[in-house]
Amino acid sequence: MWAALTGFILTVFMEKLLIPRPPLRRPWSCWLLHGGLWCFSLGCLYLLTARPWFSAINVLAVWLLIVLVSNAKYESLREPFVCADFEYFSDAVRFPRLYLPFFGIGKAAGLAVAFIAYLAAGLYFEPRAAGAFGDALVLLVLGGALLFVGHRPRPEPSFNPGEDLCRWGLAASLWRYFFAARQPIDVAALGSPFQSSGNTLPESLALPDMVSIQSESFFDVRRLFDGVKPEVLSEFDRLNSEALCHGQLHVAAWGANTVRTEFAYLCGLDSSALGVHRFNPYRVLARKGLPSIASELKRQGYRTVCIHPYAGSFYGRDKVLPALGFDEFIDVRHFTESQKAGPFIGDCAVADKILELLDAPGRTQPLFIHAITMENHGPLHLEHVSAEELPVWFSKPLSEPLRELGPYVRHIANADRMLGNLRQSLSSSPRATGLCFFGDHVPILPNVYATLGEPVGHTDYFIWSNRSCVAGEPGALPVTQLSTTFIENIQASLVAAQAAPVTHA
Repeated sequence: MWAALTGFILTVFMEKLLIPRPPLRRPWSCWLLHGGLWCFSLGCLYLLTARPWFSAINVLAVWLLIVLVSNAKYESLREPFVCADFEYFSDAVRFPRLYLPFFGIGKAAGLAVAFIAYLAAGLYFEPRAAGAFGDALVLLVLGGALLFVGHRPRPEPSFNPGEDLCRWGLAASLWRYFFAARQPIDVAALGSPFQSSGNTLPESLALPDMVSIQSESFFDVRRLFDGVKPEVLSEFDRLNSEALCHGQLHVAAWGANTVRTEFAYLCGLDSSALGVHRFNPYRVLARKGLPSIASELKRQGYRTVCIHPYAGSFYGRDKVLPALGFDEFIDVRHFTESQKAGPFIGDCAVADKILELLDAPGRTQPLFIHAITMENHGPLHLEHVSAEELPVWFSKPLSEPLRELGPYVRHIANADRMLGNLRQSLSSSPRATGLCFFGDHVPILPNVYATLGEPVGHTDYFIWSNRSCVAGEPGALPVTQLSTTFIENIQASLVAAQAAPVTHA
């Protein structure tokens, strides 16, 4: 069939558009998987439509879409398309503002219009082929046979997406990641740091409240651009100067994929232990009820609450977080439109919600609150800051390539204000409280990075107690150790404060 042969050749040429570009030289099993996927998907559509060219062009359109999405992802996140990303196609429909601008709204609209026009024309102009049922069955059988033979070698993926893409090609790497995600998971073998941890406080000391804040896209932007005024992060600097420990945080994501850092913090598991689940640990792995900082503190007697001012179904957090040990999940339904700072709920509104929970009348049970902010979520190029506002945050003018720094730093200043509000309230609180603050990843600012250079990808963190002013030395930390370091430092500071109590001014 000419449509099948022509389409297969075009899929090979489409791979030349990929970044990084896989070479043609690869194991024969990879070419068998490539051909098998093409024949089987074409056979399925041909069986439904009985139109060979119409079916071939539709499958090619999907193939091209994956290539374009992969390149857009690589440009923004330095990572090509992986099998777990198929889930984001439905997310792009449910939450279009978070995805389509990075792909290109004009590009997405153009493709949608062209595809609808093509569907109408294809069904109208191409007649149903005689013998389509038999031809489709041949394609399905051939595709199935190629997939069966190509699947048998089963080499172990490196789970470095760029490396596997170049080693195997697009189709084979997606196929092998798909099956890797369906392998049984031995949760006990992951080696959770919370399997054997425990409370080290003496019985004479009450359990402190514990608050952690995962700040969207937060890092000390002054390292990137010296035109940002130092006072933009004055409260952050003040808390750093009082912190038990602080420094740069080696996170599990670059530019996006918040749940990778979120999972690493909550469960303390390095991505090397997760296999294919490192790309989206919330899809399967986290739903198995892994030990976490929340389950550990709950075991010690805490009430555990997570706050995220966005749709609870995003990343399946409404199902994942209870499985990780949270008693309550507070999502965007607990906030109002008036609490937005830009397109999303503001950081200061999140601080107000934290303080509302801590100050609840009659509360006797200690609280662990984990907040995941949303205010500084991109795409930042859709936001505008007037020229009159910029001198509030910048000591130098912003050139056009640096324009996206305007909305980013405006939101960073609000994160700093959130920290100031929390510090003021917690310093006067009668209850001992620990605060852990960290950024989940650096922001997506491609034009800025093209001008100033890309950051390494580290964010910033600090661990602070309202019962100690003994500041620790700065030090880098992997995010997988942050939650255990948080518990250890707060408990140790309370023991030390009992011997020599100190309060913040």
